[in-house]
Amino acid sequence: MVLPGLYLTHKRVGESSFDVVRRFKGRAYEAGQRKWPLGHGGTLDPFAEGLLLVLSGQGTRLMELMHPLPKTYRATVVWGVETDTCDLQGLSVAEGDASGLDPDRLEAALGPFLGWHDQVPPATSAKKIGGEAAYKKAHRGEEVVLPPSRVYLQGARWLSHDLPRASVLELTCRGGFYVRSLTRDLGRALGCGAHLEALNRTAIGPWADPGPENEVHLVGEALVPWCPARRLTDDEADHLAHGRAIPVGVFEAPAWSLPEGFPDPGAPLRALHQGRLVALLRPSEDGLRTFANLRGGL
Repeated sequence: MVLPGLYLTHKRVGESSFDVVRRFKGRAYEAGQRKWPLGHGGTLDPFAEGLLLVLSGQGTRLMELMHPLPKTYRATVVWGVETDTCDLQGLSVAEGDASGLDPDRLEAALGPFLGWHDQVPPATSAKKIGGEAAYKKAHRGEEVVLPPSRVYLQGARWLSHDLPRASVLELTCRGGFYVRSLTRDLGRALGCGAHLEALNRTAIGPWADPGPENEVHLVGEALVPWCPARRLTDDEADHLAHGRAIPVGVFEAPAWSLPEGFPDPGAPLRALHQGRLVALLRPSEDGLRTFANLRGGL
């Protein structure tokens, strides 16, 4: 059976993120779970690989909490050619001389992209234009002009260089950041053009990629560990289940901390009862109230 909660899975190169979810749907169907809720927390392009979060059952109610988490990637950047998709699958739109690149220039080029900045998503992104994904319009040959989005890059460092051909970059960013766009913008800043050849998502928040053919199932206190916790008595659990407020009580500190300086995601409180995550709570005038009731608990 597909169990409620959160699965850490590895998406392979060539798969779409929905292909991974489709595999889980197939397992659920075979187990008689015909309408079992499933979703994923953070799309990876088909040419990319690495950690994908699959949310299952009542776990799908945690999806919005995954977006603002730090995500860590290892990216291979090819110098000298910019493509229309900003990756290896696109057509060349500009070429330049990368012979003058050196590690010091590349290190200096990262500085302007750290912290909050405006970033134009790739034309072949999943951003919506008039209710339709931009990549669908781009694939039909329509002109796609996307407005810049405010994004956050926590840190970036070069792991290795094979100049003038390519370099390997490790970076940590907030959800909504496009590594393809960063690669394009680095190439333009350096005057030589660049595109993304490979991308591997190695971590999301506290969780690391389990590797190919592996998966890890998380429930209870292992879920959303960046949120403070409120442990419930039996009576308090009953009050919340029936829509009533409970006293503020005593909070436990988060079990996992965000990187220093990372934007506050506005985490709610975890309501824990008998080892299960039963609700997400927010303060109210009369105490704590449920804003997401995880029926049956996780």
